[in-house]
Amino acid sequence: MKACVFTLGCKMNEVESESLMSGLTSLGFEVTDELCQADLYLLNTCAVTAEAERKSRQAVARMRKFNENAPVLVCGCASHLHPQSFLEREGVTVVTGAQKKDKILSLLKEKGFFPETDERMFCEMPPPKRTKTRAFLRIQDGCNRFCSYCIIPYLRGRTRSRSVESILDEAKKCGAKEIVLTGIDISSYQDGEVDLPALLKKLKEVPARIRLGSLEAGVVTEGLLSAMKDAGNVMPHFHLSMQSGSNAVLKKMNRKYTREEFLLRCKQIYEAFPTAAITTDLIVGFPTETEEDFQDTLSAVDEAGFSHVHAFPFSPREGTVAAKMKDLPSAVKKERMARLTAIATAQEEKYLSAQVGRQAIALFEEEGGYTENYVRVYADGAKEGGLYRVRLGQREKDGLRAEILEELV
Repeated sequence: MKACVFTLGCKMNEVESESLMSGLTSLGFEVTDELCQADLYLLNTCAVTAEAERKSRQAVARMRKFNENAPVLVCGCASHLHPQSFLEREGVTVVTGAQKKDKILSLLKEKGFFPETDERMFCEMPPPKRTKTRAFLRIQDGCNRFCSYCIIPYLRGRTRSRSVESILDEAKKCGAKEIVLTGIDISSYQDGEVDLPALLKKLKEVPARIRLGSLEAGVVTEGLLSAMKDAGNVMPHFHLSMQSGSNAVLKKMNRKYTREEFLLRCKQIYEAFPTAAITTDLIVGFPTETEEDFQDTLSAVDEAGFSHVHAFPFSPREGTVAAKMKDLPSAVKKERMARLTAIATAQEEKYLSAQVGRQAIALFEEEGGYTENYVRVYADGAKEGGLYRVRLGQREKDGLRAEILEELV
């Protein structure tokens, strides 16, 4: 029997799907994450935008083109938000939501809607099926922040953290050379007295590079930076979601920091780790964003010295506070996106140019690798899973050409 697990959305969804793949394997299925002929389909959906939800619904039809007789089981944020839109689709046998996703493994032969809400404890799932050199490790789920544009806290539920013991156990057993700590809001991690900085200190004993998932600016403190230095194996790459460089817009977004506080965190990072990479997310054209507000965002990109910017135009999400605000014209958002993209691209080129000539440690995957500060590199002779000391050279593809100096154990 063959099962296909198809995923849309965030990295957390991808990790949970890999856990479901592992669970299906233990049940005797041959498992793939590529759409193909299969006897069972499991769809993990996304609802971060209306477009993501639309693609989630369309995925059912895509699956049925391969085998219209195979049952389709659906979980995730889109099915949590609008379960009926999936239940009424031909071929769908089971619909669950965004919480307690492991439950779907016990419903393979059932039919109907199985809602699961108000999850209070962290949901343990089978260890993910590893598909890359890097392993992604869930440490937290849910969110208490309620940003005015985001639907996720209403679907994923309140923040809850995985036990330190469980995290350490999986980290030691996974065998990966690099582990990425992931969750919906890992900045809020708290298991008893152990917060994120304390967790990093405990992960010092794991023989792998540790990389942090997306962070909130407020978690960047002297305590966190000190813990990273003390651990020694935590990579100097910080993905801080800024969303806007305007204080007025940040307030309307219900973000819990100011422009000045965010830029101070960036300064502290560079003081602690001079070659650190700081990447970010930005929403362009939030309903209240004026041209002056947008100019504040453009200047913040330059001041923060981001190595990469992921920007996207605001999209109203039904059920959020921001969806009730008057949306800006599409033409305005498109024009601002073009300007931001140009400045962000120039900033990325500036960051990469500063890396040329320096030495770094790069872990290679199937094609290319990543340095400690997440610079994408390409080198002749590099093997998948290989860890090398390299000298960084000129621009190539989405990163830099590198010369291998030595292979590390």
